[in-house]
Amino acid sequence: MQSSLNWVLVVLGAVLILLEVVLGAISGFDFLLIGAAMLLGGFLGVATKSVAVGTVTAGVLALAYVFVGRRRIRGRLGHQNLATNTDALLGRDGRVVDPITPERAGRVRIDGDEWRAQLATGHEGSLEVGRTVRVENIDGVTLHVKPHATGGSPL
Repeated sequence: MQSSLNWVLVVLGAVLILLEVVLGAISGFDFLLIGAAMLLGGFLGVATKSVAVGTVTAGVLALAYVFVGRRRIRGRLGHQNLATNTDALLGRDGRVVDPITPERAGRVRIDGDEWRAQLATGHEGSLEVGRTVRVENIDGVTLHVKPHATGGSPL
């Protein structure tokens, strides 16, 4: 009976580790590390032939992870809020390469890439080729731009 409780810890630990692998680390490695604590505790209990050693080891390791290690691991895995794709263009300056009028969208070049662009709400007039603009908003793949205060300054 004593040995079977340790084997239950081993099996439960292995199941948690497998679940983490199947889910693709969606739990932030919680299942993996708690499963590893249970697996280690179970094997230690089997080796020492003591249910107490197995359950106490598994419990202490799991609690240590939850109260100490989890914060450290999550901190290392944490993602900074980096703007990606079109969101990275907000507030950026670009150069008009195809005229933009209130009636017609044109094109703007930012870092070598060309984007469809139209005038941002509240801005009137036309933007001629070479004019420097700032990205105010993005709708799909269309940039909403306004004239940059410096006009045609080089980028």
